[in-house]
Amino acid sequence: MKKEEKTNVMRVLDGKKISYMSHSYEPDATMSGAQIAGILGEPAEKVFKTLVTQGKSGAYYVFVVPVESELDLKKAAKAAGEKAVSMIKQKDLLPLTGYVHGGCSPIGMKKQFPTFIHETASDLDKIFVSAGKVGFQIELAPADLIKAAGCRLADIAG
Repeated sequence: MKKEEKTNVMRVLDGKKISYMSHSYEPDATMSGAQIAGILGEPAEKVFKTLVTQGKSGAYYVFVVPVESELDLKKAAKAAGEKAVSMIKQKDLLPLTGYVHGGCSPIGMKKQFPTFIHETASDLDKIFVSAGKVGFQIELAPADLIKAAGCRLADIAG
């Protein structure tokens, strides 16, 4: 039997004794978040994507929103206490976070940045986020994600 592949995110959660379920699928570069939700057999509002921004001050911020939602940059800036935030360039993601596009997780980044999760997460029993590698997702309680990633709930999606 093949040993289950562990990502850094899973090792962080194991170390914090936070329970989760891992899910893997055959990745395709053209896959949307809604398609990933379909593969998982879950409604898209339970599957979240992780976005990294930079504020006017130069500080970095992480935002976690449902895959079919857009990050509202004005709301995100307000939540972060910034005048404005903008998305970082895709080429900057790996050196900054340790994760590639499509495999970015709010857990286990190279450095812990202020992290915000869309407030709708608190209405759900379980949510899905990237497990830190393309083709891998973890399912966990929103409160456990908040604890693991030091997230704050905020109205950040448009």
